[in-house]
Amino acid sequence: MKKKLAIVISLVLVFATLFMTACGGNGDAETTTNPANDAVANGDLSSISINVGTGGSTGTYYGFCNVISSLLKEKTGANLMIQSSGASKANILDIDDGIVDMAIVQNDVMDYAYKGTSLFADMDEPITSFSTLGAAYAEVCQIVARADSGIKTVADLKGKKISVGDSGSGVEFNAQQILGAYDITFEDIDKQNLSFQASADALKDGKIDAFFCTAGAPTVAITDLSTTTGIVLVEIDAEHLAKLQADYGFYAEYVVPAGTYNGVDTDAKTVAVKATFIVSNDLDEETVYQLTKAIYENKDEYSHEKAAEMSLEYAVSSISVPFHPGAERYFKEVGAIS
Repeated sequence: MKKKLAIVISLVLVFATLFMTACGGNGDAETTTNPANDAVANGDLSSISINVGTGGSTGTYYGFCNVISSLLKEKTGANLMIQSSGASKANILDIDDGIVDMAIVQNDVMDYAYKGTSLFADMDEPITSFSTLGAAYAEVCQIVARADSGIKTVADLKGKKISVGDSGSGVEFNAQQILGAYDITFEDIDKQNLSFQASADALKDGKIDAFFCTAGAPTVAITDLSTTTGIVLVEIDAEHLAKLQADYGFYAEYVVPAGTYNGVDTDAKTVAVKATFIVSNDLDEETVYQLTKAIYENKDEYSHEKAAEMSLEYAVSSISVPFHPGAERYFKEVGAIS
């Protein structure tokens, strides 16, 4: 008993000493500052290193982020370490596991993760360890049909041979949702699961009637196809666009301009998801604020074609996952959100 009492007394004395040291000392504790934090607050990001998940080394995500990384290094000293990856789903899992601090992903896939649905329905629980920094550019839901197929609207896809992308891919979920807006299920079509290039080849050979492709427009596989085969881009009308947007918070209206593909001479109205920057919730507010500010205030200097799509309005619309406090602070400051 005496031994236990002695231990308790000793612990009390230790904690009392620590408390007095923290609160009193020589009085310098209250005025001590962190030079690195001060530098970040002044826009000097050279003291921080951020691992960024992108996509395959030959893909748009990887190239786009490398361009941003290089310019921000020059402008702010930021050390954005770009890593190739398996793209959206893999990037979200990597943030959750602490492998990367930041990533670029499709805004529909991050919605699935945050809600534990679709691509993430097999997880034990939703992934909420990340938040939004801001959207960058469109990944367009393109529905390509042979010009001689007689397919004019999404409703015309019923009963046809349709490729909906790789099995379990984000494209397959886009196809399911778009068809669903027209009350068409996968059971109502002859569903094929083919990659973009395989879909283009199959359409060219007359093995399928149409295919879905979610990617930046123009897409190489469709561009090449249009040089040898007459194609049309199937439009999504205003009524069904509204239904899609009501059911899913991540779709944005998009118009593929006339002339984007050979032989497609009129604008085509469809929807798009967004290539979006996300960050770990563990990143502090000031770092994310300065990073968001640097990314969007330098958008006119990025030497990448997708940078032309960047704007403050685009960055904040059709986003269903909460913004990081640092990003929210910046967008409120510039009037992009209220």
